[in-house]
Amino acid sequence: MCYVTVALHRLIKGYGSRTDLCSVSCASSITVADSSSVLPDCWSSSPFSMSPSISMLCLLVSVVFLVIMKDATTLENIPGGVYTPGELLNSQAGEVVNDTKVGRPGSCRRIPQSIIIGVRKGGTRALLEMLDIHPEIAVATTEVHFFDWDQNYSKGLEWYRQLMPLSQEYQTTVEKTPGYFTSALAPERIRAMNSSIKLLLILRDPTERVISDYTQVYYNRLENHKPVQLIEDILIRNGALNTRYKAIQRSLYDVHMRNWLHHFPLEQIHLVDGDMLIQDPLPELQKVERFLNLPPRIESSNFYFNQTKGFYCIRSDGRERCLHESKGRPHPVVNSTVLQQLRSYFQEHNLNFYRMVKRSFNWN
Repeated sequence: MCYVTVALHRLIKGYGSRTDLCSVSCASSITVADSSSVLPDCWSSSPFSMSPSISMLCLLVSVVFLVIMKDATTLENIPGGVYTPGELLNSQAGEVVNDTKVGRPGSCRRIPQSIIIGVRKGGTRALLEMLDIHPEIAVATTEVHFFDWDQNYSKGLEWYRQLMPLSQEYQTTVEKTPGYFTSALAPERIRAMNSSIKLLLILRDPTERVISDYTQVYYNRLENHKPVQLIEDILIRNGALNTRYKAIQRSLYDVHMRNWLHHFPLEQIHLVDGDMLIQDPLPELQKVERFLNLPPRIESSNFYFNQTKGFYCIRSDGRERCLHESKGRPHPVVNSTVLQQLRSYFQEHNLNFYRMVKRSFNWN
């Protein structure tokens, strides 16, 4: 039994190796109580020179040791949830500190200080990719849908934080989920997390946004071998504009903005002109830098116009990259009468929105 005792003694003291338990059990200065015992003195013996019964005992202890180590290090047993390898829970700071070579020393996952709340097909991905140029910004690469999907929100704030990127203390973490803007619950939930958070809302001409929304769904359905409809057949029902069409509902900026202003002052919501971002990115990004109280680091040299794609691409850290091929797809040609109906419907909503945000856009 001394082998088991010694193995546990070494484990508690932090000695030994996972893969060489028998060496651990035979390296201690603890001796067998009865020196005349039939058990041999294994301090000078390798495990392979032991008698079969002692070898079997070492094997048994190895199994016990591995079970103990598994229970002690299983990620699910760490308080606060599941963490990636190399991360330790800092219970005082409430943050996950990364001690691997993947993140810099002191990096951790933080609740975002800024969120791009929308709008869908307004240029949120372009904005996020361009902000990622800034060395003091850390972006979450996936749309989390934490505040607008109940099944995710019920998982708790710690689950949400684990999906954020590793960042340094001086960096601002930015998350983007376009669905937040049109969600009835997202404003209240975000305010409950952080009432002083800085929100980014990128918008474009609501009529063009509807057509872009349709285009994305159209190509998605084609790729999944599903039937598609002409945009006119969706926009017009029984001779009238189909105002219940989700793409149209998403473009009613005044309706959704009213909900956000109920929970946040206008000063905490920065509006990015999506149409201008496509034409000339730098001025819009410089405004975002000032809104986030960041030093100016994004420069004109960070962008170049791609003639083939028809929009600006990014040059940063010695490499060039463009948005995914799904971005910038050609829009269908829409019947001019239907298009005018759509513009007329949005006109009053646009004016209401201008009054709310105390600025105007060239949308009509």
